[in-house]
Formats: sequence, C-alpha cells, structure tokens
Amino acid sequence: MFGNREVHRKLSGTGGYAAGRLAEISESLGQLAKVMKNSGEDPGLSREDGIAALESAASMVCGSCDRCGMKQECLEDQDGENYFLYYLLRSFEKKGALEYPDMPREFLDRCRKKTDYLRELNRSLGRSTMNLAWKNRFLESRDAVMLQFEEMAGILGEFSGQMEQAADVTEALVPAVRAAFRKRRIALEDMLVLKYGDGRREAFLTARTGNGRCVTVKDMAALFGQAVGAEFIPARNGKTLVTRKSSMVRLIEKGSYRILFGCAKTPKEGEEVSGDNYMFRNTLPGQVALSLSDGTGSGPAAGADSEQVMELAEQLLDTGFSARSTLKLINTVLLLNGMGDRPATMDLGLVNLYTGVLEMMKLGAAASFLLPDRRGGGEAEVLESETVPAGVLNPVEPVMISRKLWDGDKIIMVSDGVLDAMPGVEKEKAFREFLDGLPDTGVQETAEMILTFALSFEGEPRDDMTVLVGGIYG
Repeated sequence: MFGNREVHRKLSGTGGYAAGRLAEISESLGQLAKVMKNSGEDPGLSREDGIAALESAASMVCGSCDRCGMKQECLEDQDGENYFLYYLLRSFEKKGALEYPDMPREFLDRCRKKTDYLRELNRSLGRSTMNLAWKNRFLESRDAVMLQFEEMAGILGEFSGQMEQAADVTEALVPAVRAAFRKRRIALEDMLVLKYGDGRREAFLTARTGNGRCVTVKDMAALFGQAVGAEFIPARNGKTLVTRKSSMVRLIEKGSYRILFGCAKTPKEGEEVSGDNYMFRNTLPGQVALSLSDGTGSGPAAGADSEQVMELAEQLLDTGFSARSTLKLINTVLLLNGMGDRPATMDLGLVNLYTGVLEMMKLGAAASFLLPDRRGGGEAEVLESETVPAGVLNPVEPVMISRKLWDGDKIIMVSDGVLDAMPGVEKEKAFREFLDGLPDTGVQETAEMILTFALSFEGEPRDDMTVLVGGIYG
C-alpha cells in the first residue's frame, strides 16, 4: 500500500484544491477591504452640520426675526463654495467655541440677541462635534476591520502560493526512511515530504508501532532526520506519542542557523518595576522573533502598557502575521483602546533560520545595532527608522529594515534609557564606537557589558534600561 503513488496524487490534488480555495478566499477578503476603504467619509464637521446648527440656534432664539440675514449669508454660494460657513466650522473645530470676532459685522451690529444666538450656536455645534466623535470612533473600528481583512487576505494569498509551489520530494526519501523505521519496529504507512521555496522541508508521516510499544514523536523526528540527512523537529501543538494505533505526525526541518539570546535590564531609580518588556520567541517554523517595547514613563503603569504590546505581538506572530502586519494591527488596537495619550514604542525583529535574513521594523523605538562577528572585523551598523510610537497615528506604515546575517553576527536592541545615558550629543555614534571596541564574548556577557557601560555615566538610572542581544550562529 505504501508504494502506491495514488496516495500522493490524492494529497497533491487535495493540496491544489485547498490552494485554489485559499486564493479565492484571499481575493474575497481583499475585495471586502477595498469596498470598505472606498466608503470613507470626511471626518470633520460637514456643511450639513453647520446649516443644522444655524437653524437650531435660530429656532431657539430668533423666532420670526430675520433682520441679520445670517442663514441666507451662509447658504449663498460663492463660486460653488460656502466660504463663510466653512470658516465658521473650521474656527469652531480649532478653538472649541465661536466668539464675536468670528461672526459677520452686520450680525454684530444688527442682532439684539447676539449673545443668546452665539451661545445656542456653540451648543448646537458642540452636539454635532460629540456625534462626530462617535462617528469617527466607528470609522476607526471600520478601518481596523478593513486592515484585518487586508492582512488576512495577504496571509492566505501567501500560504496559497506556498502550497502551489511546494515540490513533492517524497519518492527519493522513501527507501531510507522505511529502512530506518523498520529497524525500530515502526510501521510507516504513508509519507509526504514537501519542499518550499526557501529550502525548508516539511514531512507528514502516518505510522504506528509494533508489539504494543510507544515511540515519542521527538525520537521519530530524530530517526527521520538521520535517514534523510538533516535535522527535523516535531511541529508545535502536534502529537507527542506514536502507539500501535495509526496516527499522523508533522515534522519540520530545522534551519541552518540558530540564535542565542541575552538580556540585561534595570528599572529607573526609585521604581521596583520596569516600564520595558521584551520577547524572545519561536513563532512560525524556522522563524525567531525578538522584540522590545518601552511604555510611556516608568513603573507599573508603563510596564502594563508595554506588556500588552508584547502579548499582542506574540499572538499575531504565532498566527502567521508578518512583521509589518503585526505592527499595523497593534497600532490600530492601541488607538481603539484610547492609548494615544500613553503610547508604547515597539522594536520587532524576525530572523529566518533557513536564510539568515533579518527583517526589522520599528514604531517609535530607539535605534538598534548590528554588530558583525568580532573575528572578521567590521564596524557596527545603526538600524533606525523615523516612526511614531504605537497608538499615536492611524494609519501607520512601518519601514522595513532587512539585512543578511552571518555566523557570529549580533543584533542589539536597547530602550531609550540606554542611549540617553551615552555621552555627548550624538548618542548613536558614541554607542556604536563602544560596540566596535567590544571583545568577542557570548550574548549574555555582551548584554551585561552594555548595561554596565550605560550605568557608568548615570550612576543611578534616570530611566528604565533594557538591553537585548541576539547572536546568530551557523
């Protein structure tokens, strides 16, 4: 039964069907996002709002009096534009209330109830502004949904493309795997091995044990890797044991690179809790994320804000969102949560362990640094982009910084407390010169040396200080 290629043809056909369906769903989500984007409206007070406010003020104050001609003047077209009405609305939006100098001279000279009229006009425009605030909140929520549609469409489209382009390399591996499994009394019933564009391979095995024995999936992955000449690991959230009952397991090829992490941090003087939070995490297969968030201020409140940013990042990255999508969605969520008055920065780097490529994005974060392998010389590189912190502006478009990493290179992320402690005006330059003089040490030792250097200028930290170091090794 195992040698029957019909199994693989069925799986291939199923994969092609699934890829097609995912592509259709991706296109539909993209169209929904486009429709929502095209239905945008001007977020300011409209001409209709102004006319309604004038009519409401007149009905409350003027009665049958029309001596001032206020309404008529606002309704007159001047080359197709209501300049006076536009001026009134923009003045109210800017100052929060209209004053006598904002009103027409004729109105001020002739109206006997100008004080009452101005008070009612401001009250009516205030109600319109309140309604507008709720309307804008709704539009922000709509934009968040639109963004999610767009990003989900991109993820599904990318996944569909991977499925269509994946090569079936099962046949060449069958003899070696079957022989290795037979020695351990593992009956291999079906197998499918796919190779993706970045060289990563993924295996789906249906197997059972003989004589009532049990084998861990971790041991099976090691056995499979020995047979095919590469290192494989079990997929996350999969089965952990293979028994005499047939079951399918998923194995993933490990990347050519590995990453070691180090961290050193200290809270601001007088605080017990740091406002900084960080993350080291394996997200998708063959991808590692390192991230740093600095909450506004210091102490528990800032720490809670930056912790929320890190938790959101973990959830989105685990789901399959890209770095850009993750930062954009986090920014939208924080805006909707009303965190614009206490924004949190975010520094996010994703390393592909198959290619060694780093993709880094920032939202208001301090500069990061790339320190080349000390054995090969070379100068440290500053990685920075000019973006505001998360939760301040919508929409936001993070700038991607991409670099190829080599054996021994180190990625260094710091919170602004570390850079602010550097001597002189050009903080990044002073820090880079310090990095160029560092010896070739491990990642934890490097992080501790950096923090010690920053504290040597401060004595006691004036702000939260956090140093993350990720070293890549081939």
